[in-house]
Amino acid sequence: MMTELSLNVLDVANNSIRADASLIEITVRIQRAADTLTIIIVDNGCGMSEEQLLKVEDPFFTTRTTRGVGLGIPFLKQAALSTDGSFHIESTPGKGTKVTAVFGLSHIDRMPLGDINNTIHALITLNTHIDFYYTYEVDEKHFTLDTREFRQILGDIPFDNFEISAYIKDYLKENQHETDGGYLI
Repeated sequence: MMTELSLNVLDVANNSIRADASLIEITVRIQRAADTLTIIIVDNGCGMSEEQLLKVEDPFFTTRTTRGVGLGIPFLKQAALSTDGSFHIESTPGKGTKVTAVFGLSHIDRMPLGDINNTIHALITLNTHIDFYYTYEVDEKHFTLDTREFRQILGDIPFDNFEISAYIKDYLKENQHETDGGYLI
């Protein structure tokens, strides 16, 4: 079992990358009044058939040929359900996949969110050919990072350029703090 939810996000986003997604949207939503933490990952990748969709929550099923077991989706589902939360996945061949996991925010069995900023930073800087739209919400406050907007400003300068990579890391950290005020999730 993974020790922080950000690692589950990384694993599921890597599924999207392998599914040839050109855009991956990741939302982390904390609603303290509702006592929920919601993680949504949407991609425009190749999608899955109904048969694959039925099997994808099985930890012994994978579409990959390099490893016999696919654990990202089953672990995320188990992590959500163990906090009296919910899990839903929908997919359309040729259109993409949407994964929604809702966790009981204050539930004793909820894993910490972990370093979501490093996860998002790694996804962006290690997959410079893919666009990411990241939203971080706490109650009524939120911020977004849209790599498509960054591309318009930067032109041909890649996200893995040292200065750009450092800027993205700082952008994530500063905006998260402004949004959550240092609230530990």
